[in-house]
Amino acid sequence: MTGKSKQRYTILVADDSEMNRSILRSMLEESYDIIEAEDGLQAIAILQQMEQEISLVLLDIVMPNVDGFGVLSAMNKYNWIDSVPVIMISAESTHTFIERAYDMGVNDYISRPFDMMVVRRRVINTIMLYAKQRRLASMVNEQIYQKEKVNNLMISILSHIVEFRNEESGLHVLHIQTMTEILLKSLTRKTDKYVLDRETINLISNASTLHDIGKICIPSEILNKPGRFTNEEFAIMKQHSQMGADMMKGVPFQDEPLVRYAYEICRWHHERYDGRGYPDGLKGEDIPISAQVVSLADVYDALTSARVYKPAHSHEKALAMILNGECGTFQPLLLECLVESSDIIQQEMSVDTVTKGDQRIMENTAVELAQYEELSAADRTLQILEYERSKHRFFNTISQDILFEYTQTPPMLTLSPLGAQRLGLDEIIVDPYSNEQLLAILGSDQLSEQLHHTSPDSPIVELDCEARLDGVTRPVHIISKAMWSSEETPQYTGAIGKVTECGKKEEVE
Repeated sequence: MTGKSKQRYTILVADDSEMNRSILRSMLEESYDIIEAEDGLQAIAILQQMEQEISLVLLDIVMPNVDGFGVLSAMNKYNWIDSVPVIMISAESTHTFIERAYDMGVNDYISRPFDMMVVRRRVINTIMLYAKQRRLASMVNEQIYQKEKVNNLMISILSHIVEFRNEESGLHVLHIQTMTEILLKSLTRKTDKYVLDRETINLISNASTLHDIGKICIPSEILNKPGRFTNEEFAIMKQHSQMGADMMKGVPFQDEPLVRYAYEICRWHHERYDGRGYPDGLKGEDIPISAQVVSLADVYDALTSARVYKPAHSHEKALAMILNGECGTFQPLLLECLVESSDIIQQEMSVDTVTKGDQRIMENTAVELAQYEELSAADRTLQILEYERSKHRFFNTISQDILFEYTQTPPMLTLSPLGAQRLGLDEIIVDPYSNEQLLAILGSDQLSEQLHHTSPDSPIVELDCEARLDGVTRPVHIISKAMWSSEETPQYTGAIGKVTECGKKEEVE
């Protein structure tokens, strides 16, 4: 394992004078990578392609085609100015000229003719200042992202705990969360009656995962009875809403909005708009909107999911049953939202849980980052990251290969949809090295051992072994790349890779 080499920063020199560019290059090229632009148009084009790589712009103001002020206008328009500092270089020294440049975001001013010591000192000072800001922004970004990732993981674990006793897959809780979010967003477009900003929608969606937590207290012989309940059994089953609310009432931090929404949802998600629900027989708008939305989502998912006592209904059949009043009465406005969001609901319910989890993590991280005005650069980086993740999710979904991603903290293996299907495993496996089913399919942990012995400079591992695909043991070729942190002493953080049947090997550059 080797340590990191000293980083070389990249400077864009935008000046129409070849002599000026040559002088600046000779002053700086020993310590920096230099990119040159002959006019403002070239500078804008380079920034558009390489904004993330450029650490500083040395910008002349008087240039053909587009002058320096035009470049600054573009940098402000596309928010590049927040992450890429600019030092103006010019022989023009009038007060109004320089003041206008500063007003447009310029960090410093260097007059011609150039003084080598002044140029070098101001360049290093500006780059180091922005590098520090970027590191701080990156740290906050990473902390928020990891917090959201852990939250999402805990929700996933919780869903499996709750649904395990119900002998179901755990998808029900995640479906409720997804559909709650869709219906709330639709509701905000139709009315301003409710206070439903992005943060509130996020809180209610997260709280929805606790809607059936009270079922933990219901005897399993009743919970998993395949036939119709007796009146006595149904009375016991109905207690889960009160039990869930009592659990939430005993949770600390009662002033937290998340706890309040969770209490509302647990207690009242079986209430009906006409007052014929339980446990309190609330009617109309006496039922909190959080519980109303989860109630509708719960009914839809119950109809479209297979249960021990019934097969799954189609999306169209479920909608018809709800709209015809066969499943109780719901707020008319929410029914409109259900109809208008029908296509989105059908599409989102078919998306793998890995995709939805990643998307929610990114959205929640972006929401929290938005509270930090000084982190606009990190926010923009997050948008770029989400774009790349969207591409990854798309290719991952349509890929015919068995793709996997492993993270060391928390220990979690994520499989592509087809990969999970062919291996007969869940798409998300928490603590995979303790999963007997996974170990039985792969037969050994050779891959893990080899990945731990890689380095940042040599991260690729290839392995020929056997694995059970489609229920049959087959020879396979595994190619994987270890992921290492960017710390001074890099740490192994996980791996990505692909499993192919022998004879279908592919090279990795």
